[in-house]
Amino acid sequence: MFGEFIPKKSSDAALIVEGSAVRYWLYAAGENSVNWESDYALGIMAIGWDNMGDLTEYSSKEDMRAKMKELYGENKSYTNNVHTIWQFANSLKPGDIVFVKKGRKQILGRGIVEGEYVYDTSRKSFRHIHAVRWTNKGLWDSPEQVSMKTLTDVTGYTDFVKKTQNLFDGDSIDAPVSSGESEHGYWWLTANPKIWSFSKIAVGAVQSYTLYNESGNKRRIFQNFLDAKAGDMIIGYESNPVKKIVAIGRISAEQDGENLFFKKVEGLASPIDYAALKDCPELENMEFFQNPNGSLFKLAKDEYEFILDMIREENPVAAESSIEMYTKDDFLREVYMPEKRYKNLVAVLRNKKNIILQGAPGVGKTFAARRLVWSMMGKKDDSRIEFVQFHQNYSYEDFMMGYKPVEDGFDLKYGIFYRFCLKAANQPDKEFFFIIDEINRGNMSKIFGELLMLIEKDYRGTKATLAYDGIAFSVPENLYIIGMMNTADRSLAMIDYALRRRFSFFEMEPGFDSEGFIQYKNSLNNKMLNELVSRVEELNREITRDKSLGKGFCIGHSYFCGRDSCTEEWLHSIVDYDILPVLREYWFDDDAKFQHWEHILQSVVHDKE
Repeated sequence: MFGEFIPKKSSDAALIVEGSAVRYWLYAAGENSVNWESDYALGIMAIGWDNMGDLTEYSSKEDMRAKMKELYGENKSYTNNVHTIWQFANSLKPGDIVFVKKGRKQILGRGIVEGEYVYDTSRKSFRHIHAVRWTNKGLWDSPEQVSMKTLTDVTGYTDFVKKTQNLFDGDSIDAPVSSGESEHGYWWLTANPKIWSFSKIAVGAVQSYTLYNESGNKRRIFQNFLDAKAGDMIIGYESNPVKKIVAIGRISAEQDGENLFFKKVEGLASPIDYAALKDCPELENMEFFQNPNGSLFKLAKDEYEFILDMIREENPVAAESSIEMYTKDDFLREVYMPEKRYKNLVAVLRNKKNIILQGAPGVGKTFAARRLVWSMMGKKDDSRIEFVQFHQNYSYEDFMMGYKPVEDGFDLKYGIFYRFCLKAANQPDKEFFFIIDEINRGNMSKIFGELLMLIEKDYRGTKATLAYDGIAFSVPENLYIIGMMNTADRSLAMIDYALRRRFSFFEMEPGFDSEGFIQYKNSLNNKMLNELVSRVEELNREITRDKSLGKGFCIGHSYFCGRDSCTEEWLHSIVDYDILPVLREYWFDDDAKFQHWEHILQSVVHDKE
């Protein structure tokens, strides 16, 4: 009945409606679009930087940047160039819409991407290509002044996209292009989760649905299968026991006499419950509600738009805005970690996908975690980061899902990790990061439940049916988990062994001897600060030698960071209210050792008065 389908070259010329996972791009076909005529004739889009070779061989933007500096010189950052070629090879996908620009004020055409990235060595230049079916060609004034970059993702700029789409109404060349959403069909597709599930389909995957059941009989409302056309939108619903809208799809190819083909374009982080739909008078005449027996039901345009509004209330589409870039060099300037340690940290996280940053208070675990994520993304994109803090009362119901009291009973509510996983699954070409502060303060087995298996690297993407809602769920491969753990808190039990073996552990050490901290300390130019730091480094050597403590209890550098100037009052407070209380806890049973170090530290900041 239902199986995976890899389509041939698509004939779909319909515009992608709002609500799909399709992206919109601005593209310059060479300098001042000198290659436009050739691109149009060949049915491709192409960019230069040929000496970079096959772009799929680069595992990160940093690798691309290093190669560009090797090829074209060290005196530039190449930030925009790296971003462009990375997106061309990894983010631009079949089904995306491309607007061709000339300069900053003109639009030359529009097309639909039909092929994955290819490095074509048979071409003399502009060897990086995608196959595109160009649907429009001409000359239009751009509704707004546009960027000069070779390739720009404009998906989030919905007003600009809509205005640019309107330029082409009635101007199709190769095939009739919709002048809006009115020519689309809209459908409600029901999945029986006991047989197949929308949730088990990956975003972007194309699937088939048979026109005849196992007995060879036509499916109910057979005409609907004949009427569905490429480009039509689908509301993906799962029947009992789920009884929720869980996905948005699109017909990718019309029926061939045996199968109808559709593509999942979005999974819903917050599914829409059947009861919420059934109570809406706007949907009372829906074909599905009149007789739910069957699988493919027609939706009127206003019904589809009403349902989509409900979906977007719970599952808003984040608009991409201008985001500040962030590199490895930015990380090393701020975090005070040797470059070799940073590279090891990134390599461990990418390999294991789950890591715990452990160390005593003051080593900058939380500060470093967010900046580590920014450096791996190459930008300060907080929309791809989620941050939580565990505590003793934190539960699976908070983390994944559970029933919460409402006015007339209980409703199933989805937790922060569940929603974030679906958000990451909807954008498989981007990396997402889930950060957990104080990870060892929670009851690990209670919070993670069946996720103890699913978070493992080897089980990423593996579906498991959840007990609460019966929906298949997996932790996506593009999601990383970063935990922080305070090793100096004696009140906490050892972290759950089952969780421990699923994480790598990275010791966060004081960074007093790092190049970044030394430069920072020198910039403050304060003798008292220099002497105090020297005494703290001696103290850390003492703590490391202490058999009851060890290096995991060392005093961190972050107590001394974040200042533009250094005052004696500030240094007094660090000693009296930060360091000495920690030492009193360390040596609660060794008063002589505590008093010894109390005298040393206070003599630096008090006896100088």
